[in-house]
Amino acid sequence: MRNEGDSWDITTSVGSTALFVAAARALEARKPDPLAVDPYAELFCRAAGGDWEAVVEGNLPDHQLLTGDFGEHFLNFQGARTRYFDDYFRRVAAAGVRQVVILAAGLDSRAFRLEWAEQTTIFELDQPQVLAFKSYVLSQRGIRPKAERREIAVDLREDWPQALRDAGFDATQPSAWIAEGLLMYLSADAQHQLYTGLDDLAASGSHVAVEDGAPLPAEVFQAAVEAEVAAGDDSRIFHRLVYNERCAPADQWFGERGWSAVATPLADYLRELGRPVPGPDTEEGPMIARTALVRAVKS
Repeated sequence: MRNEGDSWDITTSVGSTALFVAAARALEARKPDPLAVDPYAELFCRAAGGDWEAVVEGNLPDHQLLTGDFGEHFLNFQGARTRYFDDYFRRVAAAGVRQVVILAAGLDSRAFRLEWAEQTTIFELDQPQVLAFKSYVLSQRGIRPKAERREIAVDLREDWPQALRDAGFDATQPSAWIAEGLLMYLSADAQHQLYTGLDDLAASGSHVAVEDGAPLPAEVFQAAVEAEVAAGDDSRIFHRLVYNERCAPADQWFGERGWSAVATPLADYLRELGRPVPGPDTEEGPMIARTALVRAVKS
């Protein structure tokens, strides 16, 4: 379970969820019609070794990601989410934004795989060991970012706005922010603090994109935690890592502070992309039904 001030590397606690998502992106990329292709996701899994390498090789048939129910829908989920945020960054780049902030960057490889305009600076914030793992894996293979990339080793529960300024972020210029796969790992108070820090640093014309999820009913969440504990499977710890809280829907929070925000239910986006939406009786169904992808522009 989480506790105040806890930390992690890429294979433990919250850090391991980045590998889970990377494995899903790697498997999605192998489909005949992938929603998004991350050519580096498989590299991260192989570098981590163990079960992560076995999953991308298809040698763990009982793993969640390789099942016909959860695995199929989770891969669609991650493919759609990746595509949404990839498209977001292409749009903000076309709009002339040259500062990008990736909150809880994890194994996000967009600095390396997307095309960026000249003079773009990408700030990646995360735990030091997570950033170090990603940089090591890519640098050992001679893979370089396609924009200026600045790592900021900081816990987002600490004074990350000052760390961002110290790294050269210019709060007088427009910026583009992303919070993908992050909010569930923060308490409601920490979410509010994160949003507030972002809002304070974002100049007029700035953009933000957020993966936003409504909490589960308390009794459903507690039952899920107890089921994970009873199963005794260390690879299934998701509900023990999240807070199941939300300070406010992201479109509402930003909308009340002068941003023009649009929320797209994930289920609607999956349908738009031609992918099936799982029903409420499936493992992934409730999560997808509660998730929205939000974009906002500061006027």
